[in-house]
Amino acid sequence: MKKTLPHPLLGTLSAESFMRRYWQKKPLLIRQAVAGIQPLLSRQQLFALAESQVVESRLVVNDTHTGQWRLKSGPLVRRSLPSLKQSHWTLLVQGVDLHDDHVAQLRDQFRFIPDARLDDVMISYATDQGGVGPHFDSYDVFLLQVHGQRRWGISQQKDLSLRDDVPLKILRKFKAEETWVLNPGDMLYLPPQCAHEGVALGECMTYSIGFKAQTPQALAQQLLPRFADMDVVKETARYRDQTQAATDHPARIPEHLQAFTHHALASALRQKHASEKVLGEWLSEPKAQVWFDTQDPKGLQKGVVLDRKTKMLYDQRYVYINGESWRCAGADARTLRSLADKRFLNHQQIQQSSETLLAVLEEWGQSGWLHPQGG
Repeated sequence: MKKTLPHPLLGTLSAESFMRRYWQKKPLLIRQAVAGIQPLLSRQQLFALAESQVVESRLVVNDTHTGQWRLKSGPLVRRSLPSLKQSHWTLLVQGVDLHDDHVAQLRDQFRFIPDARLDDVMISYATDQGGVGPHFDSYDVFLLQVHGQRRWGISQQKDLSLRDDVPLKILRKFKAEETWVLNPGDMLYLPPQCAHEGVALGECMTYSIGFKAQTPQALAQQLLPRFADMDVVKETARYRDQTQAATDHPARIPEHLQAFTHHALASALRQKHASEKVLGEWLSEPKAQVWFDTQDPKGLQKGVVLDRKTKMLYDQRYVYINGESWRCAGADARTLRSLADKRFLNHQQIQQSSETLLAVLEEWGQSGWLHPQGG
């Protein structure tokens, strides 16, 4: 779809207009973004996912008698959940797009935003008056109402201080500046740090499509250790201090050692394209709960499709898939970039691939990262 034409999810807005006018700038309410939508998973299927060891889930209960909030992390067996007749509780199930094809297809409708920003699709099931309290997120999020109604209040307040007496990140103060009731098919976009509170009006389900917005500190914490696993420092000389004099201050760190360390780190970061490579590998790395089934990769000649859990990205030099990088150029690079963008290759593209690329695709097929198209 052309990014200048009205996008089905965005009402009368094109993807280009949305990104220019709203993305990371201000909230947007879209009535009937997905008209006629029905839950893609039943309540029973969602509860079953919450019982799984490989699915992240949380139960949030607001005790109306004591006013206290309770938080319990999964796996959550059905008998551990409150009665459906009990109000004020919420079940949150993360990464549902990794476990259901229909939810993955919904996720892929948001690919006018770079895949590198995508986090996951979370499903929130709530009984009447259920919610997680007034809070803010450190990422962009689309809140799609799928079943029942939810009342959302939002505020552009500057005071984002949190309560320290609850197990959740609940704002100390919150006063809604705008309030809407969302019906099935309605969607609300919120940029990072926009204070908001959602309250279920009867039983409801809300799908949250989240997009990560990393801080410099978070990027440094994730990426710097990866340089230790890369052969990026070309200098091999060990630290030497043959000019070190006898000292009266043995606990003091020598300035020469500090300078040597600074040089070693700077040398690693200076290596051409090293930071791009570690970034791509990290961004494409599956979450800890994700695993793939090995398989016999027969039938790939007819075309291939990426597994819904596979994360595939690329830059000018590398293709990244599930935490690994592959250096390629020319026709093979164009083919793999097409696979990353469209998430499939047709029969003709397979037939035109080099022997090297075919071997790589077969290896990925064995690992369960991709499958025969239509298989």
